[in-house]
Amino acid sequence: MIYKRPESVLVIIATVSAQVLLLQRRDVTDFWQSVTGSLRETETPLEAAIREVFEETGLVDCAPYDCWQQNRFAIVPPWRARYAPEVTHNVEHVFTLRLSQAVPIQLNGHEHLNYQWLPKERAILLATSYTNRDAIVRWV
Repeated sequence: MIYKRPESVLVIIATVSAQVLLLQRRDVTDFWQSVTGSLRETETPLEAAIREVFEETGLVDCAPYDCWQQNRFAIVPPWRARYAPEVTHNVEHVFTLRLSQAVPIQLNGHEHLNYQWLPKERAILLATSYTNRDAIVRWV
């Protein structure tokens, strides 16, 4: 089995008027999140952020801003089996992507069921992950 690298990106996509994009996961339907994803074997965090934005939203020619913030957290049970047995924590690199306005999103149907553009305060309440909520508070 090929295990996931315990390093990921979190990309907060928001408009200049503080509308925040959240995606509903397909595998855990009550889980709402910003764009996220694990780094591939030789990928840098910026390369992963650009790839994940495209894969999860269809947005191209994006230049995510590296917030130079890292979060380290325990890997939760629903995703634990994706990592090597000795791996218990993940390091997450935080990025933002600012858009002039909310745009239609092309969801990756294998990963997500739905999306919403929400005011910052509502996005903070809906985001499931505490690191996601904290990043919205700090960077939007």
